[in-house]
Amino acid sequence: MKRTKFMKENRAVAGVIEALLMVALVAIILSVIQLYYIPQIMEQKEADHMDEVINQFSFLKAMIDFQSMNKEDVPISSPITLGSDALPYFVTMPASGQLDIIDRDNNEYEINIDFGAKVFPLTSIKYEASNSYYIDQNYILEGGCIIVNQSDGEILRVEPTITVQNLTNDVDIYYEVPIIIGIPGKNTTSGYKNCFIRTNYSSSDNNWIPISNISNIQIVTAYPSAWNYLMKGLLEENVDITEQPTYVEIKNNIKQINLYYKETYIYAQISPGWIK
Repeated sequence: MKRTKFMKENRAVAGVIEALLMVALVAIILSVIQLYYIPQIMEQKEADHMDEVINQFSFLKAMIDFQSMNKEDVPISSPITLGSDALPYFVTMPASGQLDIIDRDNNEYEINIDFGAKVFPLTSIKYEASNSYYIDQNYILEGGCIIVNQSDGEILRVEPTITVQNLTNDVDIYYEVPIIIGIPGKNTTSGYKNCFIRTNYSSSDNNWIPISNISNIQIVTAYPSAWNYLMKGLLEENVDITEQPTYVEIKNNIKQINLYYKETYIYAQISPGWIK
Protein backbone atom coordinates (compact mmCIF):
# COMPACT_ATOMS: atom_id res chain seq x y z
CA MET A 1 0.00 0.00 0.00
CA LYS A 2 1.36 3.38 -1.06
CA ARG A 3 1.56 6.00 1.64
CA THR A 4 0.61 9.60 0.78
CA LYS A 5 2.48 12.29 2.64
CA PHE A 6 0.91 15.78 3.12
CA MET A 7 3.15 18.80 3.68
CA LYS A 8 2.24 22.29 4.85
CA GLU A 9 2.55 25.00 2.16
CA ASN A 10 2.92 28.48 3.65
CA ARG A 11 3.58 30.28 0.40
CA ALA A 12 -0.07 30.12 -0.79
CA VAL A 13 -1.42 31.46 2.52
CA ALA A 14 1.09 34.30 2.49
CA GLY A 15 0.04 35.23 -1.05
CA VAL A 16 -3.62 35.41 -0.06
CA ILE A 17 -2.85 37.57 2.98
CA GLU A 18 -0.68 39.85 0.87
CA ALA A 19 -3.49 40.29 -1.65
CA LEU A 20 -5.99 41.08 1.11
CA LEU A 21 -3.63 43.63 2.61
CA MET A 22 -3.17 45.28 -0.79
CA VAL A 23 -6.95 45.49 -1.27
CA ALA A 24 -7.32 46.95 2.23
CA LEU A 25 -4.58 49.51 1.55
CA VAL A 26 -6.20 50.58 -1.72
CA ALA A 27 -9.58 50.85 0.04
CA ILE A 28 -8.07 53.03 2.77
CA ILE A 29 -6.38 55.29 0.22
CA LEU A 30 -9.61 55.66 -1.79
CA SER A 31 -11.56 56.37 1.41
CA VAL A 32 -9.11 59.13 2.42
CA ILE A 33 -9.32 60.63 -1.05
CA GLN A 34 -13.13 60.42 -1.04
CA LEU A 35 -13.54 61.89 2.44
CA TYR A 36 -10.89 64.62 2.46
CA TYR A 37 -9.62 65.50 -1.01
CA ILE A 38 -12.67 65.03 -3.25
CA PRO A 39 -14.81 67.57 -1.31
CA GLN A 40 -11.99 70.13 -1.64
CA ILE A 41 -11.67 69.43 -5.36
CA MET A 42 -15.43 69.73 -5.86
CA GLU A 43 -15.60 72.93 -3.80
CA GLN A 44 -12.87 74.49 -5.97
CA LYS A 45 -14.65 73.26 -9.10
CA GLU A 46 -17.90 74.92 -8.04
CA ALA A 47 -16.04 78.10 -7.03
CA ASP A 48 -14.47 78.22 -10.51
CA HIS A 49 -17.95 77.79 -11.99
CA MET A 50 -19.21 80.75 -9.95
CA ASP A 51 -16.34 82.87 -11.30
CA GLU A 52 -17.29 81.79 -14.81
CA VAL A 53 -20.94 82.79 -14.31
CA ILE A 54 -20.09 86.25 -12.92
CA ASN A 55 -17.87 86.84 -15.96
CA GLN A 56 -20.74 85.74 -18.21
CA PHE A 57 -23.09 88.15 -16.41
CA SER A 58 -20.57 90.95 -16.95
CA PHE A 59 -20.54 90.08 -20.65
CA LEU A 60 -24.37 90.06 -20.70
CA LYS A 61 -24.48 93.52 -19.10
CA ALA A 62 -21.91 94.81 -21.59
CA MET A 63 -24.01 93.53 -24.49
CA ILE A 64 -27.18 95.15 -23.12
CA ASP A 65 -25.32 98.44 -22.62
CA PHE A 66 -23.97 98.19 -26.18
CA GLN A 67 -27.44 97.57 -27.60
CA SER A 68 -28.85 100.50 -25.59
CA MET A 69 -26.11 102.80 -26.88
CA ASN A 70 -26.18 101.57 -30.48
CA LYS A 71 -30.01 101.66 -30.73
CA GLU A 72 -30.19 99.02 -33.46
CA ASP A 73 -32.21 95.82 -33.45
CA VAL A 74 -29.26 93.42 -33.66
CA PRO A 75 -29.87 90.25 -31.57
CA ILE A 76 -26.95 89.08 -29.42
CA SER A 77 -26.79 85.73 -27.61
CA SER A 78 -24.92 85.60 -24.30
CA PRO A 79 -23.95 82.22 -22.76
CA ILE A 80 -24.71 81.24 -19.18
CA THR A 81 -23.31 78.02 -17.69
CA LEU A 82 -26.02 76.75 -15.34
CA GLY A 83 -23.99 74.16 -13.39
CA SER A 84 -21.07 71.76 -13.29
CA ASP A 85 -20.86 67.97 -13.68
CA ALA A 86 -20.04 65.44 -10.99
CA LEU A 87 -16.50 64.04 -10.84
CA PRO A 88 -16.29 60.67 -12.62
CA TYR A 89 -15.31 57.47 -10.73
CA PHE A 90 -16.04 59.06 -7.33
CA VAL A 91 -19.18 59.61 -5.27
CA THR A 92 -19.92 63.28 -5.98
CA MET A 93 -22.94 65.49 -6.61
CA PRO A 94 -23.31 67.83 -9.59
CA ALA A 95 -24.15 71.51 -9.20
CA SER A 96 -27.15 73.02 -10.96
CA GLY A 97 -28.66 76.46 -11.44
CA GLN A 98 -31.80 78.31 -12.44
CA LEU A 99 -32.04 81.33 -14.72
CA ASP A 100 -35.07 83.65 -14.72
CA ILE A 101 -36.07 86.81 -16.56
CA ILE A 102 -38.12 88.97 -14.19
CA ASP A 103 -39.79 91.58 -16.36
CA ARG A 104 -42.20 94.41 -15.65
CA ASP A 105 -45.30 92.19 -15.90
CA ASN A 106 -44.14 89.76 -13.17
CA ASN A 107 -42.41 92.15 -10.83
CA GLU A 108 -43.08 94.02 -7.59
CA TYR A 109 -39.87 96.05 -7.61
CA GLU A 110 -39.59 99.62 -8.87
CA ILE A 111 -37.99 103.04 -8.59
CA ASN A 112 -40.68 105.44 -7.39
CA ILE A 113 -40.20 109.19 -7.83
CA ASP A 114 -42.17 111.55 -5.55
CA PHE A 115 -44.78 108.98 -4.51
CA GLY A 116 -45.90 107.94 -7.96
CA ALA A 117 -45.16 111.01 -10.06
CA LYS A 118 -42.88 108.73 -12.11
CA VAL A 119 -42.30 104.99 -11.65
CA PHE A 120 -39.61 102.87 -13.34
CA PRO A 121 -40.04 99.08 -13.24
CA LEU A 122 -36.94 97.49 -11.73
CA THR A 123 -36.59 94.49 -14.06
CA SER A 124 -33.86 91.89 -13.74
CA ILE A 125 -32.19 88.72 -14.97
CA LYS A 126 -31.44 86.37 -12.08
CA TYR A 127 -29.20 83.31 -11.79
CA GLU A 128 -29.66 81.12 -8.70
CA ALA A 129 -27.02 78.47 -7.97
CA SER A 130 -27.68 75.16 -6.21
CA ASN A 131 -24.21 74.04 -5.19
CA SER A 132 -23.37 70.85 -3.33
CA TYR A 133 -19.99 71.91 -1.86
CA TYR A 134 -19.52 75.66 -2.36
CA ILE A 135 -21.75 78.34 -0.85
CA ASP A 136 -24.94 79.03 -2.84
CA GLN A 137 -24.88 82.38 -4.62
CA ASN A 138 -27.32 84.41 -6.70
CA TYR A 139 -26.26 86.78 -9.47
CA ILE A 140 -28.75 89.49 -10.37
CA LEU A 141 -28.61 91.97 -13.24
CA GLU A 142 -31.09 94.55 -11.92
CA GLY A 143 -31.60 98.09 -13.07
CA GLY A 144 -28.33 97.92 -14.99
CA CYS A 145 -26.16 96.83 -12.04
CA ILE A 146 -24.86 93.37 -11.10
CA ILE A 147 -25.54 92.23 -7.53
CA VAL A 148 -24.08 89.15 -5.83
CA ASN A 149 -26.35 87.73 -3.13
CA GLN A 150 -25.68 84.91 -0.66
CA SER A 151 -26.81 83.79 2.79
CA ASP A 152 -24.79 86.40 4.69
CA GLY A 153 -25.84 89.38 2.56
CA GLU A 154 -25.25 90.99 -0.81
CA ILE A 155 -22.70 93.19 -2.52
CA LEU A 156 -22.71 95.40 -5.58
CA ARG A 157 -20.35 93.94 -8.18
CA VAL A 158 -20.86 96.25 -11.20
CA GLU A 159 -22.47 99.71 -11.17
CA PRO A 160 -25.29 100.72 -13.54
CA THR A 161 -25.09 103.50 -16.09
CA ILE A 162 -25.58 106.35 -13.63
CA THR A 163 -23.69 109.64 -13.65
CA VAL A 164 -23.94 112.18 -10.83
CA GLN A 165 -22.96 115.84 -11.02
CA ASN A 166 -22.54 117.54 -7.65
CA LEU A 167 -23.18 121.24 -8.32
CA THR A 168 -23.23 124.12 -5.86
CA ASN A 169 -26.92 123.88 -5.00
CA ASP A 170 -28.06 120.86 -6.98
CA VAL A 171 -27.36 117.16 -7.43
CA ASP A 172 -28.03 116.14 -11.04
CA ILE A 173 -28.52 112.40 -11.63
CA TYR A 174 -28.30 111.00 -15.16
CA TYR A 175 -29.68 107.47 -15.36
CA GLU A 176 -30.20 105.27 -18.41
CA VAL A 177 -32.84 102.82 -17.16
CA PRO A 178 -32.80 99.42 -18.89
CA ILE A 179 -36.24 97.78 -18.89
CA ILE A 180 -36.24 94.07 -19.73
CA ILE A 181 -39.21 92.67 -21.67
CA GLY A 182 -39.54 88.89 -21.38
CA ILE A 183 -41.11 86.51 -23.87
CA PRO A 184 -43.84 84.20 -22.45
CA GLY A 185 -42.58 80.63 -22.30
CA LYS A 186 -38.96 81.74 -22.81
CA ASN A 187 -38.21 83.37 -19.47
CA THR A 188 -36.90 80.53 -17.28
CA THR A 189 -34.69 77.45 -17.42
CA SER A 190 -32.73 75.21 -15.04
CA GLY A 191 -30.19 72.39 -15.09
CA TYR A 192 -26.43 72.14 -15.31
CA LYS A 193 -25.63 72.59 -19.00
CA ASN A 194 -25.03 75.76 -21.02
CA CYS A 195 -27.89 77.99 -22.12
CA PHE A 196 -28.09 81.30 -23.95
CA ILE A 197 -29.92 84.57 -23.36
CA ARG A 198 -30.84 86.37 -26.54
CA THR A 199 -31.30 90.14 -26.16
CA ASN A 200 -32.27 92.72 -28.75
CA TYR A 201 -32.98 96.44 -28.68
CA SER A 202 -36.61 97.59 -28.90
CA SER A 203 -36.88 101.34 -28.27
CA SER A 204 -35.63 104.17 -26.08
CA ASP A 205 -35.93 107.88 -25.37
CA ASN A 206 -33.85 109.98 -27.75
CA ASN A 207 -33.19 112.81 -25.29
CA TRP A 208 -32.77 113.17 -21.53
CA ILE A 209 -36.13 113.69 -19.80
CA PRO A 210 -35.82 115.93 -16.70
CA ILE A 211 -37.60 115.71 -13.37
CA SER A 212 -36.64 118.72 -11.26
CA ASN A 213 -36.72 119.42 -7.54
CA ILE A 214 -37.38 115.84 -6.41
CA SER A 215 -38.23 115.45 -2.73
CA ASN A 216 -38.37 111.64 -2.47
CA ILE A 217 -37.02 108.60 -4.33
CA GLN A 218 -37.83 105.06 -3.23
CA ILE A 219 -35.93 102.11 -4.70
CA VAL A 220 -38.09 99.09 -3.91
CA THR A 221 -35.87 96.02 -4.24
CA ALA A 222 -34.99 92.65 -2.73
CA TYR A 223 -31.40 93.90 -2.38
CA PRO A 224 -31.56 97.19 -0.43
CA SER A 225 -28.05 96.88 1.01
CA ALA A 226 -26.47 96.82 -2.45
CA TRP A 227 -28.52 99.79 -3.67
CA ASN A 228 -27.86 101.68 -0.43
CA TYR A 229 -24.11 101.20 -0.91
CA LEU A 230 -24.40 102.40 -4.53
CA MET A 231 -26.44 105.52 -3.73
CA LYS A 232 -24.27 106.58 -0.79
CA GLY A 233 -21.18 106.23 -2.94
CA LEU A 234 -22.69 108.32 -5.74
CA LEU A 235 -24.59 110.99 -3.78
CA GLU A 236 -22.25 111.23 -0.76
CA GLU A 237 -23.54 113.52 2.03
CA ASN A 238 -25.64 115.81 -0.15
CA VAL A 239 -28.93 113.96 0.47
CA ASP A 240 -30.52 111.79 3.18
CA ILE A 241 -30.40 108.04 2.38
CA THR A 242 -32.20 105.49 4.55
CA GLU A 243 -32.11 101.72 4.12
CA GLN A 244 -35.21 99.69 5.00
CA PRO A 245 -35.78 95.91 4.68
CA THR A 246 -37.61 96.28 1.34
CA TYR A 247 -36.48 99.63 -0.06
CA VAL A 248 -33.95 102.45 -0.04
CA GLU A 249 -35.29 105.97 0.43
CA ILE A 250 -33.55 109.12 -0.79
CA LYS A 251 -34.66 112.58 0.37
CA ASN A 252 -33.40 116.01 -0.50
CA ASN A 253 -31.42 117.68 2.24
CA ILE A 254 -28.59 120.10 1.56
CA LYS A 255 -29.00 120.18 -2.20
CA GLN A 256 -31.90 119.93 -4.64
CA ILE A 257 -32.22 116.62 -6.51
CA ASN A 258 -32.76 116.66 -10.28
CA LEU A 259 -33.14 113.47 -12.32
CA TYR A 260 -32.48 113.15 -16.05
CA TYR A 261 -33.44 109.78 -17.44
CA LYS A 262 -33.73 107.68 -20.58
CA GLU A 263 -35.80 104.50 -20.65
CA THR A 264 -34.44 101.76 -22.90
CA TYR A 265 -36.52 98.68 -23.66
CA ILE A 266 -34.67 95.42 -24.28
CA TYR A 267 -36.30 92.13 -25.32
CA ALA A 268 -34.82 89.04 -23.66
CA GLN A 269 -35.48 85.32 -24.06
CA ILE A 270 -33.79 82.10 -23.01
CA SER A 271 -32.80 79.25 -25.34
CA PRO A 272 -33.47 76.69 -26.78
CA GLY A 273 -35.11 78.24 -29.83
CA TRP A 274 -36.02 81.85 -30.43
CA ILE A 275 -39.30 83.70 -30.90
CA LYS A 276 -39.34 86.77 -33.15
